[in-house]
Amino acid sequence: MKKPALILVFLSLLLAAAPVSAQTQKTAGKPGAKSTGKGSGKNSGKSSGGAGYQTGIGLRGGGYASGLTVKHFMGGKNNVAIEGLLTTEYYAKGARLTVLLEKHFPLLPEVKNLQWYVGGGMHLGAYRRYNYYTVGYRLRGKKHKDYYYVQYYGDDKLYPVFGADLVLGLEYKIDDLPLTVGVDYKPYFDIYDGASGLYNDAALNVRFTF
Repeated sequence: MKKPALILVFLSLLLAAAPVSAQTQKTAGKPGAKSTGKGSGKNSGKSSGGAGYQTGIGLRGGGYASGLTVKHFMGGKNNVAIEGLLTTEYYAKGARLTVLLEKHFPLLPEVKNLQWYVGGGMHLGAYRRYNYYTVGYRLRGKKHKDYYYVQYYGDDKLYPVFGADLVLGLEYKIDDLPLTVGVDYKPYFDIYDGASGLYNDAALNVRFTF
């Protein structure tokens, strides 16, 4: 057989073997796995970081702050997500935007999509200050112990606030449903109108995932 014919036969064998090799790699290590020629799972082609989803949008209900939460896994094998919180403050009568960077870890190998995470970030917002004070007035013609009281407040303006946050949380992605449920503990440090303070907040999170 001439050399060009040998080359042609060799190339034909390579082309015939390539699909078989690729199919074998897909099903290797999975006994009984069937080949469909399609990506496995609804997150195929996406980087979910092992959480079972890529992006989640939902609500956060906390002791100090509640509002909107958005979490997005940034890709790669580091299992890192960025979370944004837009929340209102119960006691400070204001709102703030918080951005957190979170590293996720599997909690129990036998429980799929159950993860704990730790991270930190910053926040910026505005609080409304109420400076309440009480003045007592003595009633005329009465004993010195007889008073009536009037309550005043100094101002009702919005003042900027910023600070730093830490977060420790636990999250579970529900199988066969586009939902996650989780809890977190988020201490934060505020700098507000020349003063500062350290606060503790805990919350329940529910997100729709895709």
